[in-house]
Amino acid sequence: MFEELSEKLDGVLGTLRQRGVLTEPMIRDGLREVRRVLLEADVNYRVAKDFLDRVQARALGGGLVKSVTPGQQIVKIVHDELAGLLGSERPSLKWSSTTPTVIMLVGLQGSGKTTTAAKLAKRLGREGRQTMLAACDLQRPAAVEQLRTLGERIGVPVHAGEFGADPVVAARAAVGEAKREQRTVLLVDTAGRLQIDEPLMEELQRIKAALAPQEILFVADAMTGQEAVRIAEGFDQALNVTGVVLTKMDGDARGGAALSIRGVTGKPIKFVGVGEALDDLDVADPQGMAGRILQMGDVVGLVERAERSMELGEQAKFQEKVLGKGEFTLEDFLTAMRQVQRMGPLEQLLKLIPGAAKVKFPVGQMDPKRMKHVEAIILSMTPGERSDPRIINGSRRVRIAKGSGRPVAEVNRLLKKFVDMKKMMKQMKGMMPEGMSL
Repeated sequence: MFEELSEKLDGVLGTLRQRGVLTEPMIRDGLREVRRVLLEADVNYRVAKDFLDRVQARALGGGLVKSVTPGQQIVKIVHDELAGLLGSERPSLKWSSTTPTVIMLVGLQGSGKTTTAAKLAKRLGREGRQTMLAACDLQRPAAVEQLRTLGERIGVPVHAGEFGADPVVAARAAVGEAKREQRTVLLVDTAGRLQIDEPLMEELQRIKAALAPQEILFVADAMTGQEAVRIAEGFDQALNVTGVVLTKMDGDARGGAALSIRGVTGKPIKFVGVGEALDDLDVADPQGMAGRILQMGDVVGLVERAERSMELGEQAKFQEKVLGKGEFTLEDFLTAMRQVQRMGPLEQLLKLIPGAAKVKFPVGQMDPKRMKHVEAIILSMTPGERSDPRIINGSRRVRIAKGSGRPVAEVNRLLKKFVDMKKMMKQMKGMMPEGMSL
């Protein structure tokens, strides 16, 4: 997400950061390069111009040129304006005073509406909300079956109308069922087309009139760039959408749609899809997204991913065992490694850690296969060996290597790393004040 834009912006701003003194011509030249980078990233021309006008007005306001660290001040101004461009505050959903809260998802065919509906249902379920999905795309049998399949995977009921029937009737019936089953949220997956047409908009307007939804989320494929902005305008004019969900952000290195769509429509980006898994839906926090673009990290996003990967009860149990009792076995090591894997690809996680995006790691260390090799080695051990690796002698190491299909040298390296990590855990426990936990 934002890789190309991030690298080019960092190059331009890095030049300004290195200068001890900045003159007005230097600032203007630097911002001219920023504009070029934004336009190359497929950012809307008007949005880019307005953005640079605001940055330039603040940068040349008088105090910056005299600043001790003018380069850092410019970066801060760009960060603040990027966050403002993406939204003034962390987005949230509007909830109904009576159940269910109805959230309607709209967009063109292929934009990812159905998968997004399931992702959002799972996310809201983690927050303790009882969700239900409504399949109201009754023109394509595959759409109904896809939602049913996804609903089964996440344990959320799906109300589906009959193929070819009136989607408004199906939507009303879904609301009734949600009320009877005391579901607090109803997510309505609507029909799409390959392009905006009058029959589609009429159908969506009828569903809107029948349900009076609290949220109408426009789902857009981020990889379509400026086309997504034009389509968003069309849906907004017809339905007055309340927010935007950008899908396939993990495949969009430029990020132009994300920066343009709010500037053009004025509608907040509420969620971004960052992968294919049903957990890969992040809140579009403006500060965090601006931090990712400028390679400054997104700590809030990192914490959210950690919370998603391990339930609160699991976190407490793991922490008590490792930091409270001082016990750390290879079984615990394997558990921790699997939690990291559930948080997403290592490349994505590093971009959320401030400063880590600029660190160049060897290609081999970033290879997910290496984690699978470690897992294979640990699973080839007996329960006793995992609990107390000190009993693993030379013959046992040979057996473990054969069982995992890895060289003995790799088994030795893993055991050495585990001993080092265990020492570190003991040091962490000793440094913590009494009664305090991480």
